[in-house]
Amino acid sequence: MKPEKPNESSKKITTKTAQSRKDFLKKTALGFASISIVPRFVLGGTGYTAPSDKITIGFIGNGKQGTILANPFIPLKDVQIIANCDVDSIKRDKFKEWVNAKYAETSGVESYNGCEAYHEYEEIISREDIDAVIVCTPDHWHAIPAIKALNAGKDLYCEKPLSLTIEEGRAMVDATRNNNRVAQTGSMQRSWGNFRKACELVRNGYLGEIKEVKVNVGNPAIPYNLPKQPLPESLDWDLWIGPSPFVEYNNELAPPYPWDNYPMWRRYREFGGGGVTDWGAHMFDIAQWGLGMDESGPVEFIPPSQKNATRGLKFKYASGIEMVHEDFGRGNAVRFIGTEGSLDISREFLEPSDPTLLTKEIGDNEIKLYRSDNHYQDWIDAIKNRSKPVADIEIGHRTASICNIANIAYELGRPLSWNPETEQFKEDEKANSMLSREYSKGYSLD
Repeated sequence: MKPEKPNESSKKITTKTAQSRKDFLKKTALGFASISIVPRFVLGGTGYTAPSDKITIGFIGNGKQGTILANPFIPLKDVQIIANCDVDSIKRDKFKEWVNAKYAETSGVESYNGCEAYHEYEEIISREDIDAVIVCTPDHWHAIPAIKALNAGKDLYCEKPLSLTIEEGRAMVDATRNNNRVAQTGSMQRSWGNFRKACELVRNGYLGEIKEVKVNVGNPAIPYNLPKQPLPESLDWDLWIGPSPFVEYNNELAPPYPWDNYPMWRRYREFGGGGVTDWGAHMFDIAQWGLGMDESGPVEFIPPSQKNATRGLKFKYASGIEMVHEDFGRGNAVRFIGTEGSLDISREFLEPSDPTLLTKEIGDNEIKLYRSDNHYQDWIDAIKNRSKPVADIEIGHRTASICNIANIAYELGRPLSWNPETEQFKEDEKANSMLSREYSKGYSLD
């Protein structure tokens, strides 16, 4: 992690506050005298959740995905977004204004000012009135704030792919378990009925014995190769780069407001994992779920023989099942192939070779997978119950591992033997050196 600022080493982040949560929120509610009308959801009342019963959330990362992710949380009656941070001053101020306007709209008041914006994530983590954080930064900034938040006693929602390296992912899992926290990965397809149905059909043998799985997602990551462009005044570029190697600014990495599309930092090894991790974190995740491999993974990774190929990597499980990164003509999708049929699944379709399976009801004596119909409420419920959510952090780590190892295999261009238990390659020093990355500027996972 980044070294502490001068005179801050004596500050201690605690998970308990001397002041009771109810007393704090009572004083906070009194502070809303500056708004035109104090919302009933702040003070409590009939049909509303009292502030002391709400899960308070801080958002780390306020770009396009941050706004998309905040949308489903704002309507939840047992949640309150009270803080946000971003390295771009315009984006963080716009996010704050948008959240406050949404709460004013949903509560029927003239104005509301309960969400506070910050420049650095540490300012959110140090607030003792915040229960949980949502990390929706670029991938290279997932692990460090997530681990620091977990160590400070916050529960965690982290966007997918969970991590940029295997070492980061395992450290995030360890921090979750060591601190008894609840951590959800943003693999929201696990909360979609069609994906659950598909995996239940596979798990219960309706396709016979599974022999092969085809997964179509985008290309592996490439080295950064963009020219320098003028730096927007609103952006703290050094902090955006953070633990990654320094490169000059280009707006493909961090487009200035009001540009409204997905930035392409995800294409470059220094900051993301290409399409293999971006959509792979969704589709390889479904393959893992269908195969019942949530706490494990393949044992062999065999790249295609063609140099610089972007498809064709084979993943072999100990069971003999082979998974292939292959474009089978249906967009971002998964195809399960068994001895008695096949099934294609994506966000647009669920198509088994036997159409009667679409109406098949899974019996009480069969395998029924974790049912979540709202990925965000599922996390909140897990926080309240102190239970594992549908996309627990170990699941997210195992899926990210497949994606990250795929990038390693494509880059090295040779077969790799992997041990999912030790999370090490067998007799391959070079490949094992790629399971972690060297941080710049004194950042670390400690």
